[in-house]
Amino acid sequence: MAADDAIALDGFLDEETVPGDLHGSTAWFRLTVSPTDERTDEMILPRSVADPAMAHAVIHDLVPGDKLRVIGYLRLPRTPDEPMWLVVTSLAVLETAPQLSEPAAPSTAVIERHGPYVCWFDAEDSGEIPGWTEAGVWVGTAGDPDALSELIEAFEQRQAAGGE
Repeated sequence: MAADDAIALDGFLDEETVPGDLHGSTAWFRLTVSPTDERTDEMILPRSVADPAMAHAVIHDLVPGDKLRVIGYLRLPRTPDEPMWLVVTSLAVLETAPQLSEPAAPSTAVIERHGPYVCWFDAEDSGEIPGWTEAGVWVGTAGDPDALSELIEAFEQRQAAGGE
C-alpha cells in the first residue's frame, strides 16, 4: 500500500486492549470514532497492531478513556463473514483518561461516554449522575440514567442560545 493510502482517525478507547497472540507481539483494540457531535455518526472500528514495540505500548500503557490518533490502512472485508479493521502503523495519545481523585471500587463505578459527553456512574453514590463535555465543561447532574438525554439536550439548547 502506498503511503498516501493511509488514513488518520481520532477517537476514544472505550475498553481494555487485548494481546493478539500469546507473546504480546501484536495487539487488538476498539476505538470509538465520532466525526461529529451526533451519536448516530459514531462508529466502533477494530484495530490491530503488528509492530511488537507498539503492541507492548498498546497493551501496557493505554487505558479506557484515552483519546488517541491512529494512522493506518483500512482492511475491508472480501467476504460477508470477514471483519473490517484498521491496521495501525502509527499511534499517538492525544489526551489521557481523567484520573478521579477518589475513585469508587471498580465494580461499582464506571465512566460512560455519550458522544462528546462523559458521565460518572457510581452505584454506591447518592444516585446523582454528574456529566461533563469531553473538554471538561460542566453539564450538570441527572437524577437517573433516563434523565441524561434531557440533561444533555438542555445543555445543548443553552449553548445554542449563547448562554453559559
